[in-house]
Amino acid sequence: MTEMEETKVTDAGDFIPTVNQSKELQNDTGQINDIDEATELQALKEEKNKYSRTEKVKQKFNALKPFVIISTCYLLFTVTDGAIRMIILLHAYNLNFSAWETALMFSMYELAGVFTNLIAGVAGSRWGIKATMISGLCLQFVGIGMLFGWQEDWSKSMGIIYVTIAQLFCGVSKDLVKLGGKTVTKLVTPDEKQSRLFKIVSLLTGWKNSLKGLGYFLGSALLMIHYYVALAAMCLLILCALPLAICGLSSHLGRTRKENIKLKSIFKKNYNVNTLSLARFFLFGSRDLWFEVPLPFFLRSDDGLGWERAAVGAFLAGWIILYGQVQSWSPQLILKPLRQSPANKWACSLWGFILIWCPLFLGCFLQFSPAVQEGIIDIMTTVLVIGLFMFAFIFAVNSAIHSYLIVKYSEGDKVAMNVGFYYMANAMGRLTGTLASGALYEFVGAATTTAQGFAACFWFSLGFVIFAACVALFLRDNAGGLSCGPCLKCLEFSEGKNAQLADEQTDNNIATIEAAGDINKDNKDCVHAKIVVLDTAQANAQNI
Repeated sequence: MTEMEETKVTDAGDFIPTVNQSKELQNDTGQINDIDEATELQALKEEKNKYSRTEKVKQKFNALKPFVIISTCYLLFTVTDGAIRMIILLHAYNLNFSAWETALMFSMYELAGVFTNLIAGVAGSRWGIKATMISGLCLQFVGIGMLFGWQEDWSKSMGIIYVTIAQLFCGVSKDLVKLGGKTVTKLVTPDEKQSRLFKIVSLLTGWKNSLKGLGYFLGSALLMIHYYVALAAMCLLILCALPLAICGLSSHLGRTRKENIKLKSIFKKNYNVNTLSLARFFLFGSRDLWFEVPLPFFLRSDDGLGWERAAVGAFLAGWIILYGQVQSWSPQLILKPLRQSPANKWACSLWGFILIWCPLFLGCFLQFSPAVQEGIIDIMTTVLVIGLFMFAFIFAVNSAIHSYLIVKYSEGDKVAMNVGFYYMANAMGRLTGTLASGALYEFVGAATTTAQGFAACFWFSLGFVIFAACVALFLRDNAGGLSCGPCLKCLEFSEGKNAQLADEQTDNNIATIEAAGDINKDNKDCVHAKIVVLDTAQANAQNI
């Protein structure tokens, strides 16, 4: 080692490194700095991941919060809706009201749904779901409160008028609350997640119907204690739901752009929404032609099965609960194994035609069976229970498909108005079925027998089911064809049907452009031709 390479110490005692030692020190320092930087980067990365996970959880919570709150309010409301229906039916029967007179009590309830669904769709789009939800709950409280004033010593006409007005408030409230329950599923589900949307819609709608069945049972059970006790319990449930809606929902939820809200837009729907709404009219009319009034009267009547009040309530509750549970799980347990999930028009029409056999069987049994003519109660009870529960099962699958398709066909920012229009058709079908059922059961039954009057309800129901299944065939939704299992493909999606989809997309595009005010009457045909060419080219490109 030379003298230049040795360590030098000054007179002051300071350490002076040599050239090689300086390089070594620099390398060591650089490595230490690299380690420190890597450690710092790792710590920052972990902190970022932790922050990202927290943000994701927070975002999911914020996204699902309105769904949870609205669903809870909707389900609590549904219990009261079913219970009030049962309380009025059985109380009216005890006061010797006829089937036709009882049907009149519910006329304004159903008629209110026709207009409320239209208004609620616009109101939800303009003022938000929170406003419609709170309004609906308050009106339900008013309607139930009015029923406390129904006096037994009133004349029948006075009782009908008073209860009809009270049911008017309940009918308006039902559709205001239902709007939130149906539209929130679309608002919290991305457009590309159609299978998830199908499951959420079916689950919520199914549990709604199950809890409505629970309401039927509670209404009949509490009525055995006292009429006022039953009403007070329902008021309490509404008071439980109101704070959730007031404190937990944003006033902006469900609002759309103001330029999209026009009076003519209420009736200006796309083709599939209009067609499905017509099918819905006949589908739910077919159920209410025998369920709402004739069935409980036949079960209670001495000329029918002669059941006790509690037994009638329990049966109707069981029917609704089965219907709701099948509706909840039909996407996973029925349609998915059959390769029909997510559903399209073919699945909708197929299950409509399957439903035909139920009213046909029940009508034939009541009309022609010797057991009915001889009044053999055991056979009548067994056959009717089996037939009615089969109707509930198949009808639930139909309802699940319909409830999913209307949300699927609705534009994202106009879902409230589209769903409102669709349930307007639902309310019209129920109104028609309820009034017709009361008239058929009473007047046909008076001319022949009670069983013959009940059979007439099922014959009309059969006609409505046939219309519903046939109308569904006109939907423009061929994608996926129709399968009836993993090994059986009933219908393939043919290339020639792309023109239908192109036309449907064209109608939607033109409607959107017209709403924005981008075209006028002079150049509408030109734009239409251009869009047809573009959409057809896109459809052909997808096939290739």
